[in-house]
Amino acid sequence: MPSNDIEVESLRKVFISGSNKGMKVVAIEDLSFKVGKGEFVAVVGPSGCGKTTLLRLIGDIIKPTSGRVLVGGMSPDKARLNHEFGFVFQKPVLLPWRTVLENINLPLEIIEGSKSMRRARELAEFIGLGDFMNSLPHELSGGMEQRVAIARALAFNPKILLMDEPFSALDEITRDHLNMELLRIWSSLKPTIVYVTHSVKEAVFLADKVVVLSERPARVKRIIKVGLRRPRNAGMRYSLKLNNTAESILESFKVMAR
Repeated sequence: MPSNDIEVESLRKVFISGSNKGMKVVAIEDLSFKVGKGEFVAVVGPSGCGKTTLLRLIGDIIKPTSGRVLVGGMSPDKARLNHEFGFVFQKPVLLPWRTVLENINLPLEIIEGSKSMRRARELAEFIGLGDFMNSLPHELSGGMEQRVAIARALAFNPKILLMDEPFSALDEITRDHLNMELLRIWSSLKPTIVYVTHSVKEAVFLADKVVVLSERPARVKRIIKVGLRRPRNAGMRYSLKLNNTAESILESFKVMAR
């Protein structure tokens, strides 16, 4: 078995703009890094640098122009078919006519034809929505909707979670609370997590290491190992160590902008 859950090697992605006379846009260029089993890795970088593109390449939503991605030792398409990873998007994308349970159960229903709600009930309880199993999305808060999206991504008990700014649209109090919930989920289930965020402090608070991307075309500018002890607690958000690490990352952005 491979020692890394994710390996990105010399990755390149070029988009062809159909609305601009076939202009080529190089989003990612010669990008390489590895994510070990059970690691929590955050990805940060300037706005528009290619963070979401990188996550979509790992998750087999789009294909690379060149280079290689391995997920659990497999190609991304094979890993997807084997349900090796779950994907949590920026927006929950819940079906408005389906209840919490039905939304969580959707992947199992589509892939396996399973009408049993046992796994969905377990996950609803696990994410703290046991009292809202039969609620519709419009009856939930934004934070509750994103909990449902996380539970849905966990339906197949994947080894890897790919998360694209899942809490960016939430207020600070809700976001901080869900950060703690995510750490609880990670500690309990031990998945490998790749977490894209615009918040450097959030990245440092959550992750074992932070991959800092350059401006487009994205390359790995730095990989910073976070020295905060585990388990994390809310008070660590204000610790000198966290703030110094975050400041070091922000300095990288200032250097890029010069």
